Amino acid sequence: MTQKSSSLNLRRKLAIIVLLIPFALTSCTADKDPTAAQVGQTLKGHVLQLLQERMAIDVKITDPGGKDISCGDGRVKQTFAATGRDSAGSDDPEALNALLVGAMSRVADYKVVSVGSPGKPVRVANSATRTTLIFSSPGRSLYVVSGETDCLPA
Repeated sequence: MTQKSSSLNLRRKLAIIVLLIPFALTSCTADKDPTAAQVGQTLKGHVLQLLQERMAIDVKITDPGGKDISCGDGRVKQTFAATGRDSAGSDDPEALNALLVGAMSRVADYKVVSVGSPGKPVRVANSATRTTLIFSSPGRSLYVVSGETDCLPA
């Protein structure tokens, strides 16, 4: 009887191992970096969604992105930029940038990483999506949003 229970235990262990192998393989590949092209699409979506959140009018894409920019070591980044007019007509650059920062929480979980002196760009980053946005509104009711991905595999 010990031989039968030993054989049954061995079969159970093998069945569990066979069932767990796909999960182990999936978890190993889940840690792999996304490509710059994948993150570039996220970047584009965040920029356009942010301008939509601010109800910007006359939105114009100033950098269509989609191009790999070499970072060296076989890694690349992508960029994207757009502008839009503030529907309320604000002329203050700092106020326009602050409005963009305030709207970010409705788009994605970005954190402010640098705030320059008055008139300087504001940088926000999202480590989960591997993107950075730069708000450099010059005033004149114009939102200016540009961004870039981290350096990632092509």
